[in-house]
Amino acid sequence: MSTESAERGETRPRIEVTEAAAERALALLADEGHDDDVAGLRLFVQQGGCAGLSYGMRFDTEPEEDDTIYEHHDLRVFVDPASLKYIEGSVLDYESGLQAEGFHVENPNVVSECGCGESFRT
Repeated sequence: MSTESAERGETRPRIEVTEAAAERALALLADEGHDDDVAGLRLFVQQGGCAGLSYGMRFDTEPEEDDTIYEHHDLRVFVDPASLKYIEGSVLDYESGLQAEGFHVENPNVVSECGCGESFRT
């Protein structure tokens, strides 16, 4: 298990999380009754969508043994090795507006996205 913390400057983060995304995820974690000290947000890539790959997110009670753990604004983010190669260098943000609300991944590795923005290709 590898841990990287942007706040302590120990290593350069390969996944970043905005303050807005961390605040929203921490609020959702609390609403579901998860332990903030152990639980975190799992960010992963899966096969699917019209462009071939899509992002997935869920809360996990603890990381898996081979996960890389990122800590940003008190939020722990778990990423498995297979997903990391697709999302390295990405920024997880949370957007709230009149037309849409939700988490969004800004991924520098994407070469094309489907028309609805739900899937991508690297």
